[in-house]
Amino acid sequence: MSTSPDHPVDINQATAAELGRSLVRVGLSRAQAIVDTRNAVGPFVSVDQLSSIEGISAGLVDQNRHRLYCTTLTPSVSPTTRSATPVAMKRKSTTMAVGLSGGALSPGKKTRVRGETDCDMEEDDPLPSIGGSPAGPTELSDWLATFQEWTPTERSKALRTLVESCSIEHVKEMLAIIEPQLQRDFISLLPRELSLYILGFLLPFDLCQASKVSRLWRIMSDDHLLWRDKCRLEGIELPAASPQQHGCPWKRAYLREREMDENWRSRPLRSAKLLKGHDDHVITCLQFRGDRIVSGSDDNTLKVWDASSGECLRTLTGHTGGVWSSQVTDSVVISGSTDRTLKIWSLDSGECLYTLYGHTSTVRCMDLSGDLVVSGSRDATLRLWDINTGVCRRVMMGHVAAVRCVQYDGNYIVSGAYDFVVKVWNPLTEECLHTLQGHANRVYSLRFDGEFIVSGSLDTSIRIWRVSTGEWLHTLVGHQSLTSGMEVCGNLLVSGNADSKVKIWDIPSGRCLHTLEEGPNKHQSAVTSLALYNKKFVITSSDDGTVKLWDLRTGLFIRNLVVLESGGSGGVVWRVNVSNTKLVCAAGSRNGTEETKLHVLDFGIHN
Repeated sequence: MSTSPDHPVDINQATAAELGRSLVRVGLSRAQAIVDTRNAVGPFVSVDQLSSIEGISAGLVDQNRHRLYCTTLTPSVSPTTRSATPVAMKRKSTTMAVGLSGGALSPGKKTRVRGETDCDMEEDDPLPSIGGSPAGPTELSDWLATFQEWTPTERSKALRTLVESCSIEHVKEMLAIIEPQLQRDFISLLPRELSLYILGFLLPFDLCQASKVSRLWRIMSDDHLLWRDKCRLEGIELPAASPQQHGCPWKRAYLREREMDENWRSRPLRSAKLLKGHDDHVITCLQFRGDRIVSGSDDNTLKVWDASSGECLRTLTGHTGGVWSSQVTDSVVISGSTDRTLKIWSLDSGECLYTLYGHTSTVRCMDLSGDLVVSGSRDATLRLWDINTGVCRRVMMGHVAAVRCVQYDGNYIVSGAYDFVVKVWNPLTEECLHTLQGHANRVYSLRFDGEFIVSGSLDTSIRIWRVSTGEWLHTLVGHQSLTSGMEVCGNLLVSGNADSKVKIWDIPSGRCLHTLEEGPNKHQSAVTSLALYNKKFVITSSDDGTVKLWDLRTGLFIRNLVVLESGGSGGVVWRVNVSNTKLVCAAGSRNGTEETKLHVLDFGIHN
């Protein structure tokens, strides 16, 4: 057989050697796969069927199309076949007779050819090749010729009768032969852009499954832009320092995020590191920055810890009263104390860089934006400080009682005080822009996202205000006591209360979506602190000595992360804070039943 491009090869007759010599970039192994497929499922119907063979892409078929052709082998049809005597088809232990009477078929009729016994059925009779030269006795060729002359309706009846007369083993054989004829790899046949558009509708899990279909599907399913869009829909970004690796970095980031989720949700908890150092004093403030934990205590000190090793790196001493507020940057720690001062410390060396004087009573709260920190005091004033120089830039006066909470985003300062009001300040001019009145008792907690102000009060209510106008929007009613902590995530507000309840609210409508206190898994005492992780989880601590994990979207309890042995008899978890991979909880007791310490839980991925 000539194998030049001027004499294409027939894929239904050529040997593996002939195919390997004639086709470009196919080689002997792929050529043998073509022949093996032809022998297994019968002759090919078209050249395009080659792309369904593993290792042969649609592009490779197109490149060799002018070198190939496909003959469909059909038996010759006798003009007298139409009136042929009924034919018996023999196969294994079941026989079927298909008869024609005036062109009509007797469906479902099972019979045995005269004189034939079960022993006459050959166990290993080969099935006829689909679309090729029929194997078996002459009668089978006659039957196939007759079948091709029948109308579509007659053919359907014949096929239905044939299937009904077969054993289950024969039906499975037919299925194995028929299925490949119906399969089309649309991903390889469509233009790349259209294939990617279709794959874009799959969920990430389904994309991962699709990548296992074939080499081409893996390449398409790992497309960079496809996974980038999937990640951004879920708020996943590439790590800042992502190591150079093969494959799609966005897919790796997504899979890493999923693995982290599983670590939080269901995988066995790793043993917590226990960090001891504040004796039996109360830990009043807790910050987490990178791999550094900073704890402040009423023992007048702050401690800097290595979150990975659990080592206490340094103790910051210098305050003459308890530390009640703190902030931390990559290089400094800022602390406020009952000694009426703020101090700025070097995070690396522990050296006190500046002591800030000005307040005349306890520095109870602070918030940081860039290089400026605002402090609120029981002297009813707020002060704005430059942390690089220690200089006081602004003093804001207007409250008539202690300032309990403050928020600062660089554009506005928002403060809540024991005079029942919330104030909005311009940090450049010291001007009070709005005084938000409505609470009937002390304001203990604040959250501010640049658009909405959320304030929690001892009057048990939570109020939502618009910062630009000072307009009151909603009063959230449902708690029975002091709201001790709040967190905002998009349009969702999570509030923890001394009534042991945690609630999730929709800020624009003021509607309560979930109350996290039903059932046996609820907190048994006041909620002391809460944190959000990755816009998916709510972490809450309580006077009952537990730390619990909840689903932010559904409000469902997931599991306990910390359970103190002394919980219920004096053990308390005062504070929680979270980083990308770790959770730190400050725990102790007020009656000596639980030693003061930090619990550090690691949810990271360790190869």
